[in-house]
Parts: sequence; structure tokens; C-alpha cells
Amino acid sequence: MIELLIPFFIAICVLTITPGLDTTLIIRTASLETKSKAIKTAAGISFGCIVWGLIVACGLGALLATSEIAFSILKWTGAIYLAWLGIKMILNPRNSLESANDVADKGKQNWFIKGFLTNILNPKVGIFYISFLPQFIPKGGQTEVWVMSLVLIHVVIGFAWSFTLITLMKPIAKYLKQPRVIQNLDRMTGSIFLLFAIKLALTKR
Repeated sequence: MIELLIPFFIAICVLTITPGLDTTLIIRTASLETKSKAIKTAAGISFGCIVWGLIVACGLGALLATSEIAFSILKWTGAIYLAWLGIKMILNPRNSLESANDVADKGKQNWFIKGFLTNILNPKVGIFYISFLPQFIPKGGQTEVWVMSLVLIHVVIGFAWSFTLITLMKPIAKYLKQPRVIQNLDRMTGSIFLLFAIKLALTKR
């Protein structure tokens, strides 16, 4: 269990601090609104992750329990997706953060809903969970329980990082918006994706 959780913890920490749509919304809300509104937004994002986790846990558990063929399809699909994503991030890193305005505006008055919509309307979260989490589930472990446990670890780390961004907004936000920092974080994340794509491809049922 420790051998699985340590690399997961390291990987998920690096992935969490890599700027994305959720991070952009946190920075935008904390910069333009109040600290309490930004915290509510972060809570909404965290709840979105939990909902995605429940969806993936139920579907993934049923899929893995069906057959060796289903397991192989999921494994290779996930490995190819992670490899493609990793290569893309290494060769073509971003120079600026994504815009969260369009999604955020759908929940104009409720900051919790803003955060939730930003996360739940992003299918990349579900695809990431399906591709990334299975390699940290021990052989013989109950898929649903492990998926939700890993998702909750991600949620705790993500909320802690969001709270750090909110509390230390000015210096951290300015640093994270620098093109060179975004490029380096993207390349680092891409390298992690490639490593786990290889690990996933070598995984046996």
C-alpha cells in the first residue's frame, strides 16, 4: 500500500500545482473578489472532483469486473491517452493560463456553484481519473473504495493548494502567470504523464 501511495502522493502534488482551469478560476476570484468567495469557489471545485470520483468509481468498478479484454482495453486506452497528453505538454507547453470566464459566468451569484460547474463541465477530469487512478489500485483491492480514497486524497491536496493560493495570492499568482513558469510546469507534468503511461502499459491484471 505504501509503495502505491507514495508515488501517487508525489505525482498528484505536482499535478495539483500545475496551473489549469480550476487554478485560473481560483486566482481570478481571489484577485477580483473576496477571500471568502474564493474559498467557496475552491469548495465547489472540490465537490466537483468528488462527483467525478463517484461516477468513475461506479463505472470503472463495473468495467474492470467484466473481463480481461475490458481490462486490456482500459489499460491501453489510458496509456495511449496519458502518453499523448504528456508528449503534447512537453512539445507544446502553454504560454498563458486558460480562460475560466465562460464556465464561471454560468453560476453568477453562487460562488460554490461557479467552482462546481467549472470542474464538473470539464470532461478532462473524468478522463484523467479513468486513465491515472487504476495503476494505484492494488491487485485484489476493491476498485470503488480505492478510487474514492485516491480521489479524496486529491481533493484534500487540491483544497490545501487552493487555500494557499488564496492566502498568498499576490506573490504566488504573479509568479504562476509567468510564461516560463507555466511552460516548465507543463513540461514537468508531461514527463510525469509519460512515465505513468509506461507504467500503466506494463501493468498486469
